[in-house]
Amino acid sequence: MLTRILICTDLDRTLLPNGRQPESPGARDIFRRLVARPEVTLAYVSGRHRELVAEAIHEYDLPAPDWVIGDVGTTIYRAGAAEWQHWATWEDDIATDWRGLMAEDLRPLFDDLPNLRLQEEAKQNRFKLSYYLSVQCDTEVLRQEMASRLQAQCLPASLIYSVDETTDTGLLDVLPARATKLHAAEFLMQHQGFDIGNTVFAGDSGNDLPVIVSRIPSVLVANADRAVVEQAQVLIRQNSNQAAFYLARGGFLGMNGNYSAGILEGIAHYLPETRYWMMEAHED
Repeated sequence: MLTRILICTDLDRTLLPNGRQPESPGARDIFRRLVARPEVTLAYVSGRHRELVAEAIHEYDLPAPDWVIGDVGTTIYRAGAAEWQHWATWEDDIATDWRGLMAEDLRPLFDDLPNLRLQEEAKQNRFKLSYYLSVQCDTEVLRQEMASRLQAQCLPASLIYSVDETTDTGLLDVLPARATKLHAAEFLMQHQGFDIGNTVFAGDSGNDLPVIVSRIPSVLVANADRAVVEQAQVLIRQNSNQAAFYLARGGFLGMNGNYSAGILEGIAHYLPETRYWMMEAHED
């Protein structure tokens, strides 16, 4: 019998139906009823900053989360119905990677790279340096050059690439090495008493891959970009983590596996005890 469950989910094009594929009617309502159960702790894990997460919750009538991992893993908030509380312990943990430097201090390292365009200041923070780039850009060569420059300065960093489907624009985030969604999720699990036996992560894009290919049981929703699916499958085989990877395909409760339907399908795969809860919500 499950007594505690941690559900971690990305927002854009994972829980939020803001991609090109259709959403299954009723899927978000079943998700809402599932996470309202007392056994469930809900964490939103997003590239969005705090204000944009709050905007998405309002716009899509999402359930209030217990935790928010934002800014691609560089911030964590204790959420819930009350005022969000900034978890400074997390930032103290990741700050050591850059030896007192902040993201803005790293900008001169990349000023001469023509394919990079700084994102708006609202999308930058203390430990997140974010750029736009053309999807035609050779991202691997660019990332290798940036990584080389960071290594020369002894600055451990993660370079997280993803694509905004709505604008067909590349997104590249430079973060402290420990500030990925993966390490943030692990930090939350460790400090809140969860483990891989009662945690499920759901995502769809490149910045979700560190978690998707880890030991944390994870699901890629059916609407995930094909390139992300293929990359995940390669990394899963290399890491021998097949048991912790699930690709939603649709069919569960007659739904298509996109967005929240895919999240539910993955949760049911890893935690079969939850199937009854979902079936009950589906029938009502």
